[in-house]
Amino acid sequence: MADYHFVYKDVEGASTEWDDIQRRLGNLPPKPEPFKPPAYAPKVDADEQPKSKEWLDAREPDELEDLEDDLDDDRFLEQYRRMRLAELREAAKAAKFGSIVPITGSDFVREVSQAPSDVWVVVFLYKEGIPECGLLQTCLDELATRYPATKFVKIISTDCIPNYPDRNVPTILVYNNSAVKGTYVGLQKFGGKRCTPESVALALCQSEPVLNDGQSGGDSSRDNVIEGVRRKFIEKVVAQHEEREEDDDSD
Repeated sequence: MADYHFVYKDVEGASTEWDDIQRRLGNLPPKPEPFKPPAYAPKVDADEQPKSKEWLDAREPDELEDLEDDLDDDRFLEQYRRMRLAELREAAKAAKFGSIVPITGSDFVREVSQAPSDVWVVVFLYKEGIPECGLLQTCLDELATRYPATKFVKIISTDCIPNYPDRNVPTILVYNNSAVKGTYVGLQKFGGKRCTPESVALALCQSEPVLNDGQSGGDSSRDNVIEGVRRKFIEKVVAQHEEREEDDDSD
């Protein structure tokens, strides 16, 4: 007659005295820990949490606009919301450019002549393979990033002006309100082949507030550019002096 074994399974986590003996002898694996559900934590509604300055700083412009009615009872937070929204809108306005945009002859009227009257446009005429063009573009790349409220475009010289002589490139044309406000042929006014972003910025802003970082306008923008250029120049002189001192010490 066959030998049948009955295996009894108790409630999870329970153990018999026989099982305990077998575990002490090493014949059974350790007793598993009984299942414990996680402690209950009620879900917190984010809309019901008190609003703070840090919380408002993390909001997007459309979210700040939606909060107008919710913050009427808190004068400080409502005032801060309005200030923060104005800052975000100004930053978005300032960041609308920020790089040199390549254009063709067919784009010129739309991108330059029809630009808004409050936008200054720096037009860079160039030809590939001319070293002076590459040198000036390096300076303009930095200025376009530094002054994102000024529009920078570049166009092959003969696409802009048919038969434009190569001896005249690089050339910069400055436009505002559909009119040419300045013309710079070659690198002479920028310091020649030793031109820097600072020297180009000074030349462009000698008489007009061409460069704008988006934080100010008009003459104050021009003054900010000149002051910034002076500060950059001093920083470079100090850095060069420190490098020379380090070289002398190493010798």
